[in-house]
Amino acid sequence: MSNIKNGLKPRVIVCLDVANGRVVKGVNFKGLKDMGDPVELALEYQRQGADEIVFLDIKATLENRANALETVTQVAKSLSIPFTVGGGLNSYQDVSDFLNAGADKVALNSAAVKNPELINQISQGFGAQCVVVAVDLDKQNNGSYKVFINGGHKETNLDAFAWLHEVQQRGAGEVLLTAMHKDGTGSGFDNDLMKRIASDLSIQVIASGGAAAPYHFVETFEAGSDAALAAGMFHRGEYSVQQVKQELLQNNIEVRVC
Repeated sequence: MSNIKNGLKPRVIVCLDVANGRVVKGVNFKGLKDMGDPVELALEYQRQGADEIVFLDIKATLENRANALETVTQVAKSLSIPFTVGGGLNSYQDVSDFLNAGADKVALNSAAVKNPELINQISQGFGAQCVVVAVDLDKQNNGSYKVFINGGHKETNLDAFAWLHEVQQRGAGEVLLTAMHKDGTGSGFDNDLMKRIASDLSIQVIASGGAAAPYHFVETFEAGSDAALAAGMFHRGEYSVQQVKQELLQNNIEVRVC
């Protein structure tokens, strides 16, 4: 089976949710526990064979900005794999600051919803390859999906699928799609959703929310995801990135091997 889209093999991405300079993990975005130092963890996941690291400052505030920039600078100095930063990026200048600090890409979420033109500006100023739009979706009882912002705390009136198309049209290079109803549950990715989105969009689509075992990555790549992201299963030491990639290779899914 070939899962290669736009010349890229399926990617295994590790997410570092950072609050006050420490990596944390919760369930459905709540009940956060300390998981360690972001620089040390980023280096460890690079050693394990992660294709990319995503650093999300989930409690981003103006007071934390200098602290976050310093952490990003330290992580970027240490890494040779792509490194995406998100959380509290509200302007072109914010994005510029973090790219100059060493990030390869930026992830926009709330700011993109509140000011969609920002996607166009960053794509034109720095290139589409720098722009990841993070979309947090929660599945409703009737089977529809609601778009949330502000770290999953505020519901919007956006049509989920129309928003994803708009994001692509405005110049995003990738979409990071988090299924909030799956986040931290360990029940696997929302692959029905991923199948629909990945076939609908021509840009890269990253699955997020629900991974707890290597076969969850197999399932989502078979559903059409271009990349898949996890946090807790790696932070808790239950599985390594290497184990996930071995499982993928055994299921004939091509991935980058160190």
